Amino acid sequence: MLTLALMGLTTGLIALLPGYARLGAISPVLLVLLRFLQGIALGGEWAGALLLTAEQNSETAMGMGATWSQLGPGLGTVLSAGVIWGVTRSMDVASFQDWGWRLPLFLSLLLLAAGWVVRSSLSEPPQFAERKARGEVLANPVGAVLRHHGRSLLIAASTRIGPDVLYALLTVFSLSYVTQTGELTRSAALMAVFAGSAWGVIVTLLAGRFSNCWGAKRIFLVGTVCALPAAFVFFWCAASHQALLLGFGICLGLSVHAIMYSVQGALISQQFPVEVRYSGSSIAYTCGSLAGGGAFAPLIMVTLFRATHLELSISLYVVVALLVSGAGAMLARGTR
Repeated sequence: MLTLALMGLTTGLIALLPGYARLGAISPVLLVLLRFLQGIALGGEWAGALLLTAEQNSETAMGMGATWSQLGPGLGTVLSAGVIWGVTRSMDVASFQDWGWRLPLFLSLLLLAAGWVVRSSLSEPPQFAERKARGEVLANPVGAVLRHHGRSLLIAASTRIGPDVLYALLTVFSLSYVTQTGELTRSAALMAVFAGSAWGVIVTLLAGRFSNCWGAKRIFLVGTVCALPAAFVFFWCAASHQALLLGFGICLGLSVHAIMYSVQGALISQQFPVEVRYSGSSIAYTCGSLAGGGAFAPLIMVTLFRATHLELSISLYVVVALLVSGAGAMLARGTR
């Protein structure tokens, strides 16, 4: 519950945060700090939701069980892209930049309230509840992870980097890139992200289902290999200045991202024993996000493009990130 409360508090503060004109340089500093706290809250809540769904199933069916919690980002992106598209269509650019961008943040608080109601009625995952009943719960699981499971932590965190960087390219950097370098509008880019995310939800379910037969590790590696050309395809499609081709490039990229992300939860959680699984998964998720995505990946992409004026530099950045995740998955234990 603490993680949901932290997410709601930071989201509300971002929505109310005064701009640079009123606070000066402290405004972007506060924004980065609040986004960092959001990431911590997300990591904690993600692990709880993951284990709650995954541990209701047997070891062989854990892949599909863990997939249900992985639907959140895809569905969230569909919803947020739709809301932002509606807001941008209802006002001019100046109004959106002045105050309109705050509206989606305020609306998201309604979802957090609904999540609070649902979360308050849920019990602990069965495997953890059994250990708790036997008095086998560690007093300091975070310390145990850092002292005894460093290798597992690095491997699990590395699997976050590639998918996060690819996702940042397709859903964040793409919005500014296509409007500033081409003839497409932000609305066209948002609709491409909307369609790609919706299709990604379907792919997530399919990949999760196959993971019960083939294993999360194999599915993740297949997705990683398929994702290697995704950035090159995206930039080729964006260079056409055609909305349909842009939609194809983003849909293709988000599809291969969904293959990796669908089984990422199972892959990460099974790197840790039950007594530290929640803490280990949370730390790995958060650290991997900080290293790969979050606020840093789009910033790195902008910096690379300004320095080189070459889309190739961004594509190679994505490829390197994916190779890091692929190497981590190959070293991961279990899950075939």
